[in-house]
Amino acid sequence: MDLKQLCQQVTIVARNAGSFIKQESATFDRSKIELKGFNDLVSYVDKQAEAQLVEDLRKLLPEAGFITEEDTATERGENYNWIIDPLDGTTNFTHGLHHFAVSIGLMEGEEIVLGVIYAPMMDECFYATKGNGSYLNDKQIMVSDAPALKDSLIATGFPYYDFELTQQYLQVLGSFMATSHGVRRIGSAALDLAYVAAGRFEGFFEYNLNAWDVAAGVVIVQEAGGKLSKFTAGGNYIFGREIVASNGNIHQEMLQTIAQNWKQADA
Repeated sequence: MDLKQLCQQVTIVARNAGSFIKQESATFDRSKIELKGFNDLVSYVDKQAEAQLVEDLRKLLPEAGFITEEDTATERGENYNWIIDPLDGTTNFTHGLHHFAVSIGLMEGEEIVLGVIYAPMMDECFYATKGNGSYLNDKQIMVSDAPALKDSLIATGFPYYDFELTQQYLQVLGSFMATSHGVRRIGSAALDLAYVAAGRFEGFFEYNLNAWDVAAGVVIVQEAGGKLSKFTAGGNYIFGREIVASNGNIHQEMLQTIAQNWKQADA
């Protein structure tokens, strides 16, 4: 399989879905918001964008299965699976904030080998394939060379429905606030990871994530020279519900900061 050629086609698919989302954002009616759970929002825009993505991606790679947020397609492939978030940052979208993205990852076996993240309101398309580097709108990107946490800007995501670990999270957050240039929360894990890859953030951490939140960003960070793990040094950060991403230089400091404040339920 020619991953580079496939990736070019996937960027077109992502841009098409993003164009639909951008068009709908101009006239979106909040009364059309649905609740999947407490503070877990979804709209017809998510669902229609996902249906469009599944249809287009199925044409590109008929043998691949799907892992999708809105369950448009649930069949799994034997070797290849698309992992899709049609609108990462739905809450931002419904409130008229422009930080949201289409996220598409391709998993071969247990490894993510292709990732595309498209932010339609900024017209920024981040993409990578295994062994071929990471790019933003056709220009290669690399992680920041900041040497230490004290030189870094950190991104995170706040809990929005599971508040059981809020106190531990706030302790971690406070520690990062006191030892870095600051902490930002933009509301899209996919973009947080893309921004680490592009050197805009030095690090990102979050828990209670799903595979579709991180799959595309994982390979983009890796191919930009970054490092990923769970809140401990190992573990499955794609399906493990938590992730730490960094420029590599500050990774151990990030893990130490988290470990000092977080009781790890699943090491």
